[in-house]
Amino acid sequence: MSSVNEETEVGSSEQHINSATEAPGEAGASVDKIRDIIFGSQIKNYEARFARLEESLVRETSELKESMRKRFDSIESFFRSESEALAARLRAEKEERASLLGNLERETKAAHDGLMKRISDLDAAMNEGQSSLRQELMTESRKLLEEIDQRYDSIRSLMEGRLAELRTQKADRALMSDLFRQMAAHLEDDKDHSAGSH
Repeated sequence: MSSVNEETEVGSSEQHINSATEAPGEAGASVDKIRDIIFGSQIKNYEARFARLEESLVRETSELKESMRKRFDSIESFFRSESEALAARLRAEKEERASLLGNLERETKAAHDGLMKRISDLDAAMNEGQSSLRQELMTESRKLLEEIDQRYDSIRSLMEGRLAELRTQKADRALMSDLFRQMAAHLEDDKDHSAGSH
């Protein structure tokens, strides 16, 4: 029975094809009819499936868009809050560093001023010390020169006296030895005296 129906459908489709070839204006309608006859139930099934698939895609796309929008909003909110917190930290650090820098500049200036004052005081003290030291050295030099002159005069007078004695008396070895011993002792005393005065 199904074969009879198929044969009749094929025969009717052939008639439709023949009529489509005979009348070009009715060709589009005939093709639609032929398609409906051959693939009618399958096309409707496919169309229903495509419609459901399209609805599913539209729904999932809409859900995906909404989910992405929520995620982007959440990320944007997170980045905004983190940026604000970072900016606040940077401002606080900047203010703290500016305060520390100001304190450091004040301390450096105070240390510089104190150091300059100490250098000035030390320079004045050194100048005063050098002046007093120079004066003391000059006084000691004068004293030493006077003492040297006195010693020289005393040695010269002693030598002159001894020379006079040598001229008047016959110089013998014992006298010469005694003279040199006395001169050596006198020079040794002068040397010790000069070392003691320094």
